[in-house]
Amino acid sequence: MSKIRLGVNIDHVATVRNARGENYPSPLRAALFVQKSGADSVTIHLREDRRHINDSDLKEIKSKLKIPFNLEIAATNEMLKIALKRKPPFICIVPEKRQEITTEGGLNLNFKKNFLKKIINKLKKNKSRISLFIEPNLNDIKESKNLNADCVEIHTGKFCNLVNKNKNYKYELKKIKTAVILGNKLGLEVHAGHGLTYKSAKILAKISGIKEFNIGHFLIGESIFVGLDKTIKNFRKIVK
Repeated sequence: MSKIRLGVNIDHVATVRNARGENYPSPLRAALFVQKSGADSVTIHLREDRRHINDSDLKEIKSKLKIPFNLEIAATNEMLKIALKRKPPFICIVPEKRQEITTEGGLNLNFKKNFLKKIINKLKKNKSRISLFIEPNLNDIKESKNLNADCVEIHTGKFCNLVNKNKNYKYELKKIKTAVILGNKLGLEVHAGHGLTYKSAKILAKISGIKEFNIGHFLIGESIFVGLDKTIKNFRKIVK
């Protein structure tokens, strides 16, 4: 059985930096620390409004990080141009709304489908592995395969919210399990991300077939109290 990978999203290090308009804390320093602490990859989301990670962060991290990094982008011409230039090894295409606090759900794969397919093919020819951020929905799994994606990242937000509120999460968990099974059957690599904490990650780590967890907000928040190294190692124990 292959090891489950842990990707660490460092967007909110940039959020803290940008709150005061300073040059610290440094996302590059965070990325290198994440690498040193044993994570398998670093995730950054270059949003259209540059609310946290910016273009300079992307350039620096790409040039100095030795483990793979995963660039999250919206399906736009601007982001396509940047991704083709920077050639990140992993790319996850995500939905984006200007006023949202964080990503609110999975991609609508029926919106501008031909444009999305064109972006995926161009990025794959540029040697990037392409993942689509989707809901745990069987139609979206099938459509991701039709669009020639390499991977899907299942949006775990609804499930995690229920876990956090100590509410019944069995229905959402079943949806995730079913989506993982179909994804694997179709030859897609299946990842999970959004809203994950120690508790929710521990539950999902028991599902056979999830190859990668991408965790950010809780991990960065927890590191304020116990340190980044310890938080990453705690998650490594959970997902291994």
